[in-house]
Amino acid sequence: MTYQFPDSVLLIFCKAPIASQVKTRLQPALSARQAVDAHIALTRMTIARACQTPLCPVILCCAPDSDQPFFQQCADEFPLTLATQHGDDLGARMHNAFSKALSHYRYAVLTGCDCPSLTVDDLRQAFSALQNGKDAIVAPAEDGGYVLIGLNAPQADLFQDMPWSTDSVMTETRRRAASAGLNLHELSTQWDVDTIADWKRYLS
Repeated sequence: MTYQFPDSVLLIFCKAPIASQVKTRLQPALSARQAVDAHIALTRMTIARACQTPLCPVILCCAPDSDQPFFQQCADEFPLTLATQHGDDLGARMHNAFSKALSHYRYAVLTGCDCPSLTVDDLRQAFSALQNGKDAIVAPAEDGGYVLIGLNAPQADLFQDMPWSTDSVMTETRRRAASAGLNLHELSTQWDVDTIADWKRYLS
């Protein structure tokens, strides 16, 4: 396959669709089973978008491991490879994924699997900005976090002791990037599906 960005890789972080372990904030408005179904729908949307045009290789970074049947099904249906997330918390898992990816590729972009507003063009802008000399790319989220981050080298300080799942993640990321002297580029602000209101927004 001929890629537009052959020296880059897209990492998609995803949890196995296990009841009461995914999209728990959609409950009790949704049942545990319905929350799983929502997670699966969002994941398949994310993967389909990533593979819609051959931008770059895609790696689905799986938790707790890549042996889950759903992940195997995704690998059968889409042109991607599977990897297992490693680390004691989200920050460690993200840093480890970047470190491994950037030992094989020049640039890496990481995203989750629940951001409907992110487009193929947003992904293309992220990789283009990295190629054009930016050190880090971030797509802020409306809730104060971010839905995408891209790097040209591992940056452990962007992930250690980060106040994940709070509205200060993006602010803290900007502060740390500036402190490290990184040339940070921000994409347009996005929204992801965390709450039942977000889910209704997606369905509409």
